[in-house]
Order: sequence, then C-alpha cells, then structure tokens
Amino acid sequence: MDMPPTPDVAAPVIVEDHGRVRRIVLNRGAGRNLLTHEMMAALTDALDAPEAAVVVIAADGPAFCAGHDMKAMAAHHDDADGGRDYFVALFEECSALMRKIATLPQPVIAEVHAVAVAAGCQLVAACDLAVCADTARFGTTGVTFGLYCTTPAVPLTRTVAPKHAAELLMTGDVVGAQHALRIGLVNRIVHAAELTRETMALAAHIATKSAAVLALGKRAVAEQGGRPLAEAYACASAAMVDNLLLADGREGLAAFAEKRPADWQDR
Repeated sequence: MDMPPTPDVAAPVIVEDHGRVRRIVLNRGAGRNLLTHEMMAALTDALDAPEAAVVVIAADGPAFCAGHDMKAMAAHHDDADGGRDYFVALFEECSALMRKIATLPQPVIAEVHAVAVAAGCQLVAACDLAVCADTARFGTTGVTFGLYCTTPAVPLTRTVAPKHAAELLMTGDVVGAQHALRIGLVNRIVHAAELTRETMALAAHIATKSAAVLALGKRAVAEQGGRPLAEAYACASAAMVDNLLLADGREGLAAFAEKRPADWQDR
C-alpha cells in the first residue's frame, strides 16, 4: 500500500492515494465536517480520480458529517429575499455533489466512524457501499428543527425500504449502527479500531475487478432502477451485451475457459 502524502491540515479534505484506491478524508473535524460550500467544492474536486478503481469517503473528528451549517442558513433569513437565493444555490451544489457520487464510474464506499446526520446521512446513503464502526449513528434530524430532510430522502429512499426511510425522516431520531445494518443503510459493522483497515480491504478487493466492467455495471443498474419490468430487462440485457463486447468481457471469458487469472486492460 502506498504511503499517503503529508496531509495539509488546512485543507477541507485530505486525499490519500493507496495504489488503486483513493481515500478522501473530510478534514473539518472541529466543525463536525459540515457540508459548507468549501467542503462540498473540495470533496467534488477530490472525487475526480481517473487512476483510481475505488473511492472511499472517510472523516476525521467526533462526527462523520453533521449535515449543513444550520447557523449559516438561519443567518440568511435576514437577506432581502429571505435567503431564497442562498438556499437555492446551497441545495443545487449539494445535489450536484450527490449526483456526482451516484454517477462516478468507480464504486464509492463510505467509511463511517461516528455520527452522520441530515446531509451527512445523505452522503452515506449516496455512496454505493458503507462500512461503519460500532460507534456510528445515523439520522435525518431536520424535522426536529422544522426542516424536513427532503434532499437526504432522495438517496435514502433508494437505499432502504420506504417505511424505514419514512420513520427516520418523520421522527428525526438518531439510530445506532445495528439499526442501520438491519434496514440496509450500511453493509457491515466493524470495531472502531478496525474500521479503516476493513474498509480499505473491501476497497482493495473490489479494485481487483475490471474498472470498465464495474463502471458499466454501476451505470446499468442505476438506469434500470424504477423502470417497468420489461424496460428494466431490456436495459439490463443491452448492458450485458455491451459488457460481453468489451475487451475485458472477452478477456474474462477467455480467462475462465483457460483457468487462469484475468488480465484486465486497465492494469
């Protein structure tokens, strides 16, 4: 595993490239890693990792991410327009970040060590996979403060069953790691001391697969989701054909027939 670069403690995020895995660490722990403009812009930029096969999003400090800066939001109620322009820009930027995660060619894994609430929970749900420590907690807490978490609901309702999502959204309750695992918000729970090792091991395992195949598959699964059954199968079947015609699709079948490890193009 490559040694990470010397971190810039002033940077909103720290980027560590470990071979074919990029690990992005939210680096505003003292501020609970709020999704400020600065944080979202830095995270958006860090996601551009064409040489990486897998991306991990982690965080430093007592919280994984506590969502948006509600004090800043409240202050903009004093604007001439009541804050409308500020709020529109804020949620457009956040939505663009979440869409980028969803459409990134690489699998994205959330490494969650602590509390992830509101837009922080949205960030976890937007990732393809999530590994959390037994100390992690999750919630869409906005309703408690008079703000229904409609944007976090977008990936949340695509990740967990509707009634589980509704309970989180309507109660604003913060739940533990075991509950998050039970409803499908996270894939695995590990001891806090093993979180990074276990997450990076999962990332490294996925990184052994063909990047082209992973990208095609991630895109195809997203495209067929929510379509009527016949359309979904048509979309998925077309993707299977495209996959078989990829160089790595040909190589995978040849390797299987010849009983040897595959030699993917991106290697």
